[in-house]
Amino acid sequence: MKMEFLRTNRYAAGLLLILRLYLGWKWMTAGWGKITGGFDASGFIKGAVSKPVIDKATNELVYPTYHAFLENVALPGIGVFNNLVPWGEFLVGLGLILGALTTAAAFFGLLMNFMYMFAGTVSSNPWMILLGVFVVAAGANAGKFGVDYYLLPYLRSKFGRKARVSGVSDRSPIMDS
Repeated sequence: MKMEFLRTNRYAAGLLLILRLYLGWKWMTAGWGKITGGFDASGFIKGAVSKPVIDKATNELVYPTYHAFLENVALPGIGVFNNLVPWGEFLVGLGLILGALTTAAAFFGLLMNFMYMFAGTVSSNPWMILLGVFVVAAGANAGKFGVDYYLLPYLRSKFGRKARVSGVSDRSPIMDS
């Protein structure tokens, strides 16, 4: 599949809409469950620190920098992370569902998926990474059938960017054929 197809084609934008809705729903419901369910990341982080990902051949940490981050930043600042994680998941999901700042939402979703995997959790993260890569690679076309269709041209006009973002025109979707 050519990248041009993914970044500009109207049919690809339709497929990306389905992909966005699926990923968005997964993220949003995960975040909402944490927001309403009294989420506490300390057990997860303590588990990741006490049982880090180890290379079986050398018995060394595979992600020593991430391990140090969890131990020295995340665990002492657990209150911040108890808010960042659920709201981050919820907002990523909302952005994907609405197609608002779609590429940024997908990027931050990928980032969270990788953080979970660095901590040693596999779960649905590889699947969500695979799907999220398509959304990020599609760029603005991923949000063509969403808020981005109107938002990105507005932001370009406000911040002086004259270059056309691939896959997004300044015309209404009703006018497109």
